[in-house]
Amino acid sequence: MAFPASGYTLGDDAGSAAEARQAWADVAHAVLEFEPVTMVVDPAEADATRRYLSAAVEIVEAPLDDAWMRDIGPSFVLDGGDDETGGPGPGTLGAVDWTFNGWGGQDWARWGKDAEIGSLVSGLSGATRIPSPLVNEGGGIQVDGLGTVLATLSVQLDPGRNPLADRATVEAELARTIGATHVVWLPRGLTRDQERFGTRGHVDIVAAISSPGTLLVHSQDDPGHPDYQVTRELRQVLAESTDAAGTPWRIIDLPAPAVLRDSEGFVDYSYVNHLVVNGGVIACSFGEERADEAAREILAAAYPGRSVVAVEARPLFARGGGIHCITQQQPSAR
Repeated sequence: MAFPASGYTLGDDAGSAAEARQAWADVAHAVLEFEPVTMVVDPAEADATRRYLSAAVEIVEAPLDDAWMRDIGPSFVLDGGDDETGGPGPGTLGAVDWTFNGWGGQDWARWGKDAEIGSLVSGLSGATRIPSPLVNEGGGIQVDGLGTVLATLSVQLDPGRNPLADRATVEAELARTIGATHVVWLPRGLTRDQERFGTRGHVDIVAAISSPGTLLVHSQDDPGHPDYQVTRELRQVLAESTDAAGTPWRIIDLPAPAVLRDSEGFVDYSYVNHLVVNGGVIACSFGEERADEAAREILAAAYPGRSVVAVEARPLFARGGGIHCITQQQPSAR
C-alpha cells in the first residue's frame, strides 16, 4: 500500500486529511488480520503516518505523489517455467513495472514520483523486474491466472496513454508480461470513472474474476442512474465472451447500493472493488446495512472458505477509488 501524501487525496483542511489517513489505515489494519502489510510513505508524511498505523505495518519511506498502489505499483506474476523464453525459471516471482503517466496525462494529476514506485516495490519484494513500455495500471486489468485478462478500450487504447497502440500491440505486450492468451475487451467503464477526475474506465469497479469461469459484475439497478444502461451493456459484452479456455462465463451480479449521488454527482460505488487476501476478502461498505450485507453474502458464496470483512469505503470513493485501488497483493514464489 501507499499512504496518502499531500495533494487532492489529503484535501485542503485537517478534517479531510484525517479522514483520508484513517480510511487508508482502516484498510491496512483489516488486511493485517490475514497477512503482512508494507506501506510506502512519503518522508514528509512519516510522523502523521505513525499516528494512524499499527506498529505491525512495515513502513518504507519513498517520495510519493499519491496513494493508489494498485496503479502505481507493479503487477506481480509467477514464471511458468518455460526456460526457452529466457525467464528465470519455474515459480520465480516477477513484477511487471508498467509505465505510469497519471491515468493518461490528466491535467490534475502529478506522477513524476509515482512513476518510480513500480521499480521501488519490485526491488523491495525481491522479484525480477519486468519493465513494460505499455502505459497501464493494475486497476485497468483483471486476470484469472490461466491466460484470461479483462481490459477496457478506453484505458489501454486511450490516446493519452498509448497513442500509437492498437489491440494487437496491447495484446502482444499483455502476453509478454503477464502471460495473457485471451483478452476480453470492454468498451468503457462506469459513468463517473469516465469523467474528468476518473481513470477513464478501470475494470476493477466493473468486473472481477472470482474463480476460473466465474465473473462478479457490478449492476446498477436504478433507472435514475446513468450506469443503469451502462452496466447492462457491459454485462451483455461479458455474457457474449468466453475465458481463455473458450468457456462461457458464469456471471454473478453484485448490485450497487441504493444511493445515487454525492456532492459531486452520480456515484460509482461498487462492491466489485474488493481485495482477496489469505483466508479472507476485504470488502467495501457504503453505510447501507441491507445492501452491504447482501454484498457480503454474495462475496462469501463466491469465495468459499474465506472470511469477508467489510471496511467503510465512501472516503476512498470520494477521492477516486476503492479498496482494490489502494492495495496490491504480492504472491509467494512456489
